[in-house]
Amino acid sequence: MADPLKRPGNAGGFLVAVSLLAGTVIGLIVGQPSIGFLVGLAVGSAAAVAMWLKDRR
Repeated sequence: MADPLKRPGNAGGFLVAVSLLAGTVIGLIVGQPSIGFLVGLAVGSAAAVAMWLKDRR
């Protein structure tokens, strides 16, 4: 049974999705949508992992 005093975890997938979209849009503006997508993926993944590490405590 789950501990009733423990607060629910945060959703890091939202950060990944938003950063993917933002990276792609910025990449389209600059003329490099693929690189923007990859940068957005990296930034979003790093933010999600950081949120997960902070939430683990």
